[in-house]
Amino acid sequence: MSDHAAKGLNLEDILKQLEGKKHPPVERWNPDFCGDIDMRIASDGTWFYMGTPITRDRMVRLFSTVLRKDEDGKTYLVTPVEKIGITVDDAPFVATQMDHIQDGDKEAFKFTTNVGDEVIAGPDHPIRVEVNEETGEPRPYVHVRGRLEALIARPVFYDLVERAALKEGAMIISSLGQEFSLGHVDMEDA
Repeated sequence: MSDHAAKGLNLEDILKQLEGKKHPPVERWNPDFCGDIDMRIASDGTWFYMGTPITRDRMVRLFSTVLRKDEDGKTYLVTPVEKIGITVDDAPFVATQMDHIQDGDKEAFKFTTNVGDEVIAGPDHPIRVEVNEETGEPRPYVHVRGRLEALIARPVFYDLVERAALKEGAMIISSLGQEFSLGHVDMEDA
């Protein structure tokens, strides 16, 4: 994790840089469904085609730009002329890096995914944490675009937890003025 305050970057400049990065308008495309293909995104962010890992990063990044998750909960590769179903084990992306941005009294957390997408947690990119009922383990996510989220990698989540403030038994972080709960602490065990 890096700290942008030390580099002299301000939050407004970083937000403007991120706004300039565009993806194809897959949310506006409505092609016919062409069927499912044997393509899968594993929970660690590895892409597979017919059971074989796709090792070319540029190809994975290209495919990632035309991903769309529809209201039916399924994920598709979408172009203007075709829509192809794929399998996603958990989230299609993994947030592998986090940068803490401190600009005066403004604070933000920027996440970078395994495919190079960058988002700043806030009203447009909320963080949510699910808890496995059997194990009690947290599964943290940050919204990327459309209905697509990134699973926050465990080391990144630990960094986030270290920066959290304890409020009424909840671990809270604030980014772009929005507060997010990372989970609750049992005060008897603390």
